[in-house]
Amino acid sequence: MARKFDVLRAVELFHRYRETRLKEGIVKLKPHEEPLRSELLSGKFTILNVRDPSCATIALFTAKLHHPNKIHQHVVLQALFYLLDRAVESFDTQRNGLVFIYDMAGSNYTHFELELSKKILSLLKGAFPARLKKVFIVGAPVWFRVPYSILSLLLKEKLRERVQMVKMSELKQHLPRECLPEHLGGVIKLDQASWNQQFLPQQNGHPDPLDELILLPVMPARDDGSVHIPGPEAMTVQELYDHVRTVQKHGIYEEYEDIRRETPAGTFHCSISPINLEKNRYGDVLCLDQTRVKLKHHRNERSDYINASFMDGYKQKNAYIGTQGPLENTYNDFWRMIWEQNVLVIVMTTRTDEGGRKKCGQYWPLGQHTKSQYGNLIVTNLNVTSFRHYNKTTLEMQSTETLERRQVTHFQYLSWPDYGVPSSAAALIDFLGAVKNQQWQSVRTLGHRWRGHSGGPPIVVHCSAGIGRTGTLCSLDICLSQLQDVGTLNVYQTVRRMRTQRAFSIQTSEQYYFCYMAIIEYAQRQGLLCSSH
Repeated sequence: MARKFDVLRAVELFHRYRETRLKEGIVKLKPHEEPLRSELLSGKFTILNVRDPSCATIALFTAKLHHPNKIHQHVVLQALFYLLDRAVESFDTQRNGLVFIYDMAGSNYTHFELELSKKILSLLKGAFPARLKKVFIVGAPVWFRVPYSILSLLLKEKLRERVQMVKMSELKQHLPRECLPEHLGGVIKLDQASWNQQFLPQQNGHPDPLDELILLPVMPARDDGSVHIPGPEAMTVQELYDHVRTVQKHGIYEEYEDIRRETPAGTFHCSISPINLEKNRYGDVLCLDQTRVKLKHHRNERSDYINASFMDGYKQKNAYIGTQGPLENTYNDFWRMIWEQNVLVIVMTTRTDEGGRKKCGQYWPLGQHTKSQYGNLIVTNLNVTSFRHYNKTTLEMQSTETLERRQVTHFQYLSWPDYGVPSSAAALIDFLGAVKNQQWQSVRTLGHRWRGHSGGPPIVVHCSAGIGRTGTLCSLDICLSQLQDVGTLNVYQTVRRMRTQRAFSIQTSEQYYFCYMAIIEYAQRQGLLCSSH
């Protein structure tokens, strides 16, 4: 209705709004949690309880209450969007639009943040669902008014037409006196405990319905004891991009060296036990005792060991099993693990042979309609589909003891050199999307038979050693999942946490740098980075 029933224009503006919120990491806002709660109650930005003569909503930003050194601009933008979303729930605001007062009275240069001001005004023009009718910049200090060209830095041409710089005394010429907020310029101190309280929902109030429209499709994320949850150092993709531009490639390499020098957080007693040594493909790639996968006990069996580790995903405990490329003497153990852990998807990121060296055994029946037996399991190749960068194989497992049959999907990525990085980040991200989609479909097919986490049983991921390419793929999945869920991520934090579960994950600084570049490439494809970059 705000767009006079021009549906195409309304949809176009909604997509712009959605992209802006994703780009700035403004999703799943929690107004009762810090620091957003304090920002909302500061009165720095608020929706006034009066309207102009045309019934437009009046929003106020008080510059003197903003201290850039004390609060991150990301939190300010969260508060801005939260309050604007509450305002646009009003029928009158939808129909009659918004008047924005940028109150600079009593402020000085330390209260001013050029980038933040630019974002606020641009967001109002390009991303707010209701119409922006007028912007009044009130009581601007001399440093803001001279040179006047500062507005050209802040505003695009169309928005500049709607902006007026006025003195406090002149504002009444544009808004009737009864519409003037009496606290303008901080003349009357705001009651910070209650001013925006009306906009805070009940502690257990309904979730923001806009989030369902804004967020990208992703498996449901609920905290299940995973080590991978958003932390205080999380950053938006724009901040990540700026970080990479600032420190450059050598700075990212130094980040990795900091991680690499850390001592593993655990012990490796089981991996180096003489009875298990022959089950390790590489003598220096061992499993932490604390996170290793244990095979179920069989009679007369001396060991429950397999070189495989449980690894958490984003808000999902044991989302993956990171493991080495199976050896001929561990094929039976590998398939036993697949069966016992109810695995639906296997991801292989290596070829069996690379550069004349054996990287992984041929542990599954390669030809379509062929079968092989591994211990008590018969595995049949039902179908093979070849794509440009990977093969997808549907396998059927049957227990010779119970005759139960299950299907598992095997993905083999073919465009990733050992110790190196994929030639195309886009191709790898598309591959990861295909893997996640298959897992999601397989879980849905199970229906009520699966009673665990909504993300499903662990996805088995392996390369040759199970730490380099395996760690890179899982790190990328975790970071992108967090980005889709809350709009932020942190590569450094993710890799450090991952190595507490699968020691030495990500083998080279080049693989670590690739994680950053792949995320940036993804963000550019999704339109989550400023066009100026």
